[in-house]
Amino acid sequence: MNARTFVGRAAVAALLVTAAGCAHHGGAAEGHTRMAPEPDSITVALWHLDETAGARIGDSGPFRIEATSGIDARPTFGRFGGGRGFQRTIQSFVFAPQNPVLLPREGFTVEAWIYPDAYGQYEDTPIAACWTEEPDHQSWLFSLCGRNLRPPQATLPGPGFHYALVPTANPGRLLFAIQPDEAGAPRGFLSLRTVDLGRWTHVAATFDGTVVKLYIDGLLDSQYAYRGRIRQTAAPLLVGNYFDPKQLTGFGGYLRAEPIDVNPYYAFQGKLDELRISSLARTDFSYGHR
Repeated sequence: MNARTFVGRAAVAALLVTAAGCAHHGGAAEGHTRMAPEPDSITVALWHLDETAGARIGDSGPFRIEATSGIDARPTFGRFGGGRGFQRTIQSFVFAPQNPVLLPREGFTVEAWIYPDAYGQYEDTPIAACWTEEPDHQSWLFSLCGRNLRPPQATLPGPGFHYALVPTANPGRLLFAIQPDEAGAPRGFLSLRTVDLGRWTHVAATFDGTVVKLYIDGLLDSQYAYRGRIRQTAAPLLVGNYFDPKQLTGFGGYLRAEPIDVNPYYAFQGKLDELRISSLARTDFSYGHR
């Protein structure tokens, strides 16, 4: 049951201090109130991911960019109320159609609460991305690095789509990649710290046209000087997985991926909550933290 439907997020936040501390961190309550993010003047899209059933994923941002889940991306406990659980299957994803507002020109922030259960076998497991293998359909990609294994350690040889972005094994680090507006190769930026398995962590990447910054639990982790703009493309948004979105079909209200190769190379394993995209580079992520 989604408690926010009945009593509102502000009231539930106080009750969730104990639940979140015990159920999701494995410890006692931390003694301070955490608040879920709400739309503000620079919010482009905010998916609370708290639907209790069905395939529809509502957006509380100003453009109401409704998303649809695959059948294996299921409602679960989130960081605030409900969230979405992802598993290692090709049908575990959330999809939103292409929309130019998801590619802000003057600044950019992508952020989410993540609870990874495992690091992927291959280069990475995307959290969210407007990025496909179709020519000129790469804009930005926000991901959790995997173990970058090769057979026999890996189950199968991977397609290697992101080798250039993650050339070596960096399991647990954040990856933020952008395709520059001008001609040239994509650029990948890694966090210094790793994201722990089995706990909720707030992660964010920002870009203001001159500096890329990565944040973990509200604290600046790393920053890189880079001048330019993110390429505007027709790529849709794919959350919690990576495959060719042209292979999606309708299936009983859900979307279904029907690729020739059904191995879930890039499927995120764990939970996601409160995915937000903003039109400026945020510097304050104090909501939800001490």
